[in-house]
Parts: sequence; structure tokens; C-alpha cells
Amino acid sequence: MHEIVHELSKRIQGEVRFDKYSRVLYSTDASIYEIEPLGVVIPKTAEDVQATVELAYKNRIPIIPRGAGTSLVGQSIGAGIIIDFSKSMNQILEVNQEESWARIQPGVVLDELNQHVKSYDLFFGPDTATSNRANLGGLMGNNSSGAHSILYGKTINHVLELKVLLANGDEAVLRPLSTEELTNKCKSSEFQSSIYSSVIKIIRKNKDEISKRFPKILRRVSGYNLDEFIANEPFNLAKLIVGSEGTLAIVTEAKVNLVPHPQDRVLGVLHFSDLFNALDAVEPILEFNPSAVELLDKFILDLTRDTQEYARRMTFVEGHPTALLLVEFQGESKKQLIDKLDKLITYLSKKKIGYAYVRAVEDEEQANVWYIRKAGLGLLMGTKEERKPVGFIEDTAVPTGKLTEYIRRFDDIVRSHHTHACYYAHASVGCLHIRPCLNLKTRQDIENMRTMAEAVSDLVLEYGGAMSGEHGDGLARSCWNEKMFGPKLYQAFREVKKAFDPKNILNPGKIVDAQSLTENLRYGPEYETRTLETFLDFSKEGGIENAIELCNGNGVCRKKDTGTMCPSYMVTAEEEHSTRGRANALRAVLSGKLHKNEFSSKRMYEVLDLCIACKGCKGECPTNVDMAKLKYEFLYHYHKAHGLPLKDRLFGNIATLNLLGCVFAPVSNWMINSLPARWLFHLLFGIDCRRKIPPFAQRTFTRWFKHHKNGKLNRGKKVILFNDTFMTYNYPDIGISTVALLEAAGFEVVLPEKKCCGRPFLSKGMLKQARDCAQFNVEKLFPLVEQGYQIVGCEPSCILTFRDEYPDLLKDSRVQAVAENSFLIEEFVLQQQHQNSLDLSFKSAEKKFLLHGHCHLKALVGLEPTLNMLRLIPNAEVEVVDSGCCGMAGAFGFEKEHYQISMAMGRRRLFEAVDAKDENWQIVAPGVSCRQQIEHGTGKVTLHPVEVLTEHLTH
Repeated sequence: MHEIVHELSKRIQGEVRFDKYSRVLYSTDASIYEIEPLGVVIPKTAEDVQATVELAYKNRIPIIPRGAGTSLVGQSIGAGIIIDFSKSMNQILEVNQEESWARIQPGVVLDELNQHVKSYDLFFGPDTATSNRANLGGLMGNNSSGAHSILYGKTINHVLELKVLLANGDEAVLRPLSTEELTNKCKSSEFQSSIYSSVIKIIRKNKDEISKRFPKILRRVSGYNLDEFIANEPFNLAKLIVGSEGTLAIVTEAKVNLVPHPQDRVLGVLHFSDLFNALDAVEPILEFNPSAVELLDKFILDLTRDTQEYARRMTFVEGHPTALLLVEFQGESKKQLIDKLDKLITYLSKKKIGYAYVRAVEDEEQANVWYIRKAGLGLLMGTKEERKPVGFIEDTAVPTGKLTEYIRRFDDIVRSHHTHACYYAHASVGCLHIRPCLNLKTRQDIENMRTMAEAVSDLVLEYGGAMSGEHGDGLARSCWNEKMFGPKLYQAFREVKKAFDPKNILNPGKIVDAQSLTENLRYGPEYETRTLETFLDFSKEGGIENAIELCNGNGVCRKKDTGTMCPSYMVTAEEEHSTRGRANALRAVLSGKLHKNEFSSKRMYEVLDLCIACKGCKGECPTNVDMAKLKYEFLYHYHKAHGLPLKDRLFGNIATLNLLGCVFAPVSNWMINSLPARWLFHLLFGIDCRRKIPPFAQRTFTRWFKHHKNGKLNRGKKVILFNDTFMTYNYPDIGISTVALLEAAGFEVVLPEKKCCGRPFLSKGMLKQARDCAQFNVEKLFPLVEQGYQIVGCEPSCILTFRDEYPDLLKDSRVQAVAENSFLIEEFVLQQQHQNSLDLSFKSAEKKFLLHGHCHLKALVGLEPTLNMLRLIPNAEVEVVDSGCCGMAGAFGFEKEHYQISMAMGRRRLFEAVDAKDENWQIVAPGVSCRQQIEHGTGKVTLHPVEVLTEHLTH
């Protein structure tokens, strides 16, 4: 392999990675399988791909094309060279608005394409649930569809032309050919000519069998698309490449069809107390011509309620349904669509079908529903039980008229194996994603998986269905193709494969000549993990190994356009900078794929270094992987092995440094921001000289408070204000505003005896020091909580440490009481308002407000409390910028090695949004790091929400 690597490195502009970590990171996808590749190539150009294919062909080395790695049945893994198109070959090359098509590279993300063509009022029809990270190359490889396939069909219906590389590296353009063009194609001596000739012969020889054996349903993506060539249409070999899972050719460019955006949509959420009643309702609902009918069962709904980010969106659920049907109508007129929905609901109500009908008419309401629906798979994998919903027969499809009967019998098979399953997805086309719950670490459940799949394949064949209606064959279902299509067609598939790929190097083992269902499992009876003694308490996760294994590879952390997770991936597009990549690296150590010493190695430090502990993953990952917590634990072990750097000691002890700075203010302010001092800090302590150090207050908040007298007689109500480090020493005006607001509401404000919350220590892996802070604060705060006090704070990362990290740091029964009585100022103000205890009046807003949310706030609480507090101001207009993480993240953005990426995170969306606002807008951010980053990146003054609210108090 050394010679191969050397040759690749010479010939391509992109990256060649054959190191152990890269192989580990690309050994899994979103499936139940794991195969370590030989190496990874990340091409920059089609010429890079061509060089890789040519070299692989010459040396008979398998190659596996890969996009986001969200394959659910193992298409994007294999024991060869993986070509990752997602990082660099992701350009939209051309859009033709008049003819409604786009030319794209295979690494383009579906949502990014749709965002790009939105201004043309066009979009790509198939809408997979993974649209925020799925690559178009992957959609073409799988022949993907989505919730609206009754309108838009599958990807094959929208691919017009492909530029591909054949197995020997020859380039070919596949497009519709006239009879004359096809004849000429077959006459040439080129490799592609032999392919055309072979395919024509195979089609002619098997025409009757194709008509007889291919399922007569919309949702069939198993096997090769030979059925596309028996109609009297222009011959387009691109239709054979779509759905071939990279086994016939490598796509380097595609011309795809775009469709007009519907002018409007409405959604009905139909509630059922029985799954089969919901399934019985599908056929009559289809008579009303909906654009989508999706099913969610109780299993998913219950998991949604247990996941904070998703639970707060479940405003559309009434009671505790066993199943929901989401019925959408699209069209030109909102009024007509509402009338359609009303007619459907009237019909269902009269027939007593369902027990509740919720209308989602506004865009925001519909977005909430679809957000939950798209998160379905990830939520399923977040269950903490040993038996988890497993994807191996989750994608079968049958005619809709037979759906209820089929699912009854399917359910009987599942229950006969002494387990249960979850049911969701595309009821409109008879394609339900069904995942039986199994523990693949046991031999019995692996055997159950095999026998269950055997029985279900019999059932699918009986009902004229398909083993895969959407997710493809891959490693899980290719083994059933001979049974489903018969020996004659299976031989035809083999002949197609040989015609395109005589050396069997293109993603071998998929569609034909496949492994058995139970080979190459990620987890199996032999799977074991090393024991690691942890400082933090991982008992609620079932141990650190289970905390890591929560990552199932679904890849939500690879989204780039919305939300917070994962900020570093959004900037670098590197797999190892995604939550999935980091989890895979850590799991490799605990499972023995990497040496145990790697848990504290410098290479593992590099993998985790750009995790900024934003907690976006804890909120947005459907399985709630908490990479911040895992990083804290890793850093603790790393520093034990390598020692604690001076800069980490400085940042960990920021409270002490700020105290000293205030003692010597204002001289200290002049010194720290002088050019010589900045360079000294840059060289000695690693603090980037381009950063302004936060100012030291000449009069600290605690000094101000000591001399402050409550100007308003309180009504016997008291509240504890936990004055964080930055409020105390750097920005006392926030504390002064908070006191003014609370006193105006009739509270006596009490400052407790306290230490730093411990967050700075946590972020640097100084867990013993963080525990000391937690112990001290709990001991001082608990007696006050017992007396009925509530604790209020203004800095999200500080006050949320009580709720999120203290229970992991301390085995102390008092921790929970402190955590449950700790609130952000926004939460506290709204709590008082709901209790009719907020006797405050505010003057009308003179400016509009642009709100940037702190990452921990978004992950653990949500922005609603902040938004609602600002809306207490009369006529307040608040716009939330979907800016992800600001990029500062405490000390991260001050460190010279992180400065560039920190600013890149800010520039991604935040700075542009702030710069777009004029003097009629006030920028608002609850986090001190966020306010610093906005000031450094835009020069604009940013206020804490409590400052804004207090400014509008009428006294």
C-alpha cells in the first residue's frame, strides 16, 4: 500500500489519508455495520477521482464512493479506498431557470441546492429526511425519494444526465440517446461501447422476466433498474447508474431536474388510539389527493417527549395517541387547501376515524411537525435500553391497499420473536420504516434478526412488494435479491455488474454477490469494551462506553445551514470535526480498534481539540450525544498523562485573574491592551494578540452591591443572585441592571457566599478544581434553597452548570435541589409573570432587537424564555438569527491556535446578520462570549437581554 499511497499523493491535488485514525473514522456509516477501509481519498477535482479510479483498476483495489455517510444499510463502507466527495466536490456548477435544471457535483447537500435555487422558485423534488446533510451523490446512489414521493417520485425521475467515470477510469457522459445515437455508441471500440452493447442484450434477453418479476409499486429501489428500459423511451444509461450504489460507475457531475415550488401548504395531524386504525385510514385519505401521508407511532412520540429540543416542539399533539398520520396538501391557494383539509377532517369525523384533528396552517406550525418527523430515525436510536430499534428490514414496501394486512402479519412475526417494533414514515406509498428492537451484542438476537428477515422476505414476496422501498440494498438487503427477483433476473444483474466492472472493484458486495445479513456487524457477541475509570459520573448514560455508543452514525452533526451542532464541522467540513467522527474515534479506543493509550494521545487531542463544548449535540443530536462531557473527561486523562499547560491554568483560574485585574484597574486595563502586552501574552500564554482582553471594572459589582440600598420597599420576597465572574469583575452593569429589575418587581436581592461556578475549570479538563467549586457552592446554596430561596443567574454557561454538570461532578443528594431551583433571569422573570407576581410596566420599544442565542441556552433551555422576556416590552419586534455558535466559546476564541477558526465560525452567519442591521436595531445576546465575539467581529455594542428590559422599565 505504501507504493499506492505514494503514487496517489503524486497524482492528485486532494488529500490522501491512509493513517489508522482516518480508517477508523470512515469504517462506519448510519448502518449496523463496520468495515475498516484501506484508506481515504478526498478529491478536489474530477481529475483526482479519475487518477484514483485508474490506479485502483490497475491494482484491483476496491473503491467506495461516499458522501455524508448517512447510508442506513452499509452502502458507503467497504474494505477498499473510500472516495469522500463531500468536502470539496460540492459545487453547484450551473442553474438554468428557463429549463428548470441544475448541474451539480455529487457532494452537494440537498438542502443547500434547494436554498441556492429558492430565488428561482424551484427545488429538487425528492425530499429525504436527511436533506440537511445528505449529498446528491448519495441520493442518486440509492435512488432516494422521501415524504412527497406520491408527487415527485424517486431520484431517477429527476436525473437528466450524468458524467461518470467507468471502472477503468474512462469518462462517459450518460444522457438520453436517439436510436441512431445508440447504434453509433455500440459500434465504437471504447469500453463504454461494450457496456452499451451488453446492457441492450441483457434487456432483450430478459424483457419478459423483467415485466413479470419487478414489483408493480412506486417504492422499489432493490436490484438494478432494468425495468426502466422496457418502455419505448429514449435509451438513457444514467437510469441504470441511479440506484446502483456506486457499483457500476462513479458519478462526478449530474444534470438534475428542478420542479416549481408549491405556493402554499397545509398540514393535518390526525390522532389515532390504534396503529391499525391509522393504517386503515390511509386508503380513504388518498382519495382526497394529499401531497404526503406520513405515520408516526407511539414509540417515536414517547422518545420525542423525552428529548428536550424536540419535546418543546410537540405543540401539535393532543393527549397520548398510539399513532399520528400527518396529511399534507399542496397548491396555489391557502384558502383552497384549508377547504380541502376541512373536507377531509369532516369526512373522518363523520366516519369516526381518529379521535383528534389538529390543523397546522402557518409555516412555523408545519415546520415543527416536519422537524419531529425528520428526526424520527435518530430519536429511535436514542433509547437507553439494551435492545434498540435495528435497521435491517426497516424499508419494505407493499401496495397501499394491502398495507394494514401486511403490517398485521409483520407485527405477528416481530412478536413471535418476543420483541416489539416501531413504525413510521411513508404510509402514502406503502413504505413503512419498521425497526424491531434487538440487542445485537447477543447471539440470540442476531439469530432473531436472521430468522425475522427470512420470514419478512417471504411476506414481502407474497404481497408483491420490495425489500427496499427507499434505503437501498447495501450490506443488509443485497443478500435477498436473488430470492426477490428470481435466479434469472439475478443472473442478469450479475451480467450488468460484469459489463460495467469486469474486475469487481466498484463498491463490491453490494446488490450482487453480497455478504450474509449478519456479517461485519458493528456490534456482535464478541464486541467488548475496555473499562475506563472516569472522574465524571456516567451512570445515567450506563457508563462512558454507552455514552459514546449513543452515536449511531446518522450524521445530523454534519448539517451546515441551521442550528448549532457542530460548529467546527460547519467550518472545516472534516469528518473528525463532527460529533460522529469524535465519537467513532473514542469508541475505537474503548473497543480495541485503537490502542488503549490513544485515549490520552496527542492525536486524539487533535480530534477533540475543535470541539468547543457548545452542547449543540446534547440538544440537537437525536440521540443526545454529549460530546462536551466526553471532552471534559478526555482532557482530564490527557492532562494527567502530559501535564497541564500554563495557558490552561490561566484560563481555568480566570476568576482569580479578574480579581487581581480589578485591584489594579485602570492601570491594568491600559497594560493588557497595550501592543507590547498583547504580544507578550501571545508569545507566553498563547492569547492571540488580535483579541481585546475584557476590561477590569474599577468598581466591581460586589463593591457596588455592598453600598447599594434598595430604593423600593420589598414585599418580603427574596431571591439569590449568583453573580458570575464576568458580571462581578468585567461587566458590572449587567448585575446592576438585574438588581434594578428584580427590586422593581419587589424582590430583595441577596448575594451568596460563593466560588466560581467551575465552568472554566471544566472546559480545560481541570475536573478536581471544578468539583471543589461545585462542592463549595452546593454547601452554601443548599441551606438557602431549603429556606425557599430561588437562585437566579444571567450568564447561561454559568447558571446551567448547576443543572447540567454539578450532578455529574458530585455524588451529593443536595445537588438536585440546587439544580432544580437555579434559573436564568429570563426563566425567573417569566415564572413570576405566569404566577401574576410581576408588577412591572415598560415603555414602548424604540428599536428592533436582533437576538443571538448562547449555545448552552439553545441546547438546554431553548430561546423561548429570552424571546418572551423581550416581548414584555410593548411593541417589541425580535428577530432571532440562526447563527449557530458565535465561535468564541469562552477561552477557545482567545487562543492563538484557534483564532482563525473562531472568527470563521462568526463569519459563517453571525457577523453578516449583525452588519446588515442599522442604528434602528439593538443587538442582544445573553452570553458574555457572544457579546465579545460580536464586538470583535463587527464593532457593534451588544447588550444582555436583562439590560434591554431594565432600560425599558418605567419608574
